Amino acid sequence: MSRKTDHTDTTSLENFLRPIVEQFGCDLEAADIAPAGRRRLLRVLVDRDGGISLDDVAEVTRAISKALDADDIMGEGAYTLEVSSPGVDRPLTLPRHWRRNLDRLVKINLTAGGTLAGRIKSASDEAAELDVDGKRQTVPYADVAKAKVQIEFNRAAGNDEPDTPADGTVEEN
Repeated sequence: MSRKTDHTDTTSLENFLRPIVEQFGCDLEAADIAPAGRRRLLRVLVDRDGGISLDDVAEVTRAISKALDADDIMGEGAYTLEVSSPGVDRPLTLPRHWRRNLDRLVKINLTAGGTLAGRIKSASDEAAELDVDGKRQTVPYADVAKAKVQIEFNRAAGNDEPDTPADGTVEEN
């Protein structure tokens, strides 16, 4: 007796979703399925250089939903689709993750032991260059066991005008 299962392997799901997400200039960061009561939760994480807006997420969600409705990859069981961008606590595992976090403070656990903290100044396909206590240091990704962006509550937003007085007044020309 042949029965469809309500389980889909993550690799097949990612291969199905990747071209849909890429149509919008986005990268598929992760896709997973978790039980949620009688239903399942299909969680899809997407991102792109420069960040992703809520409108972008809505467009990607509509496209994924339409594709899933036209295919039986999710089987017959009920599921809920959730599309979002990765949170700040997501580990930096690929060069694009480092590139998307330029000028952010990062804490690194090194494969050789020990930790390192610094601000990401540049990122290539092989390594990141950090500002560690005012000195530039290149860290090959092969030397990184784990890396996470650190939340900074007292850091000014990166788009503030540098010449704006602290009292909020603006000089007219």
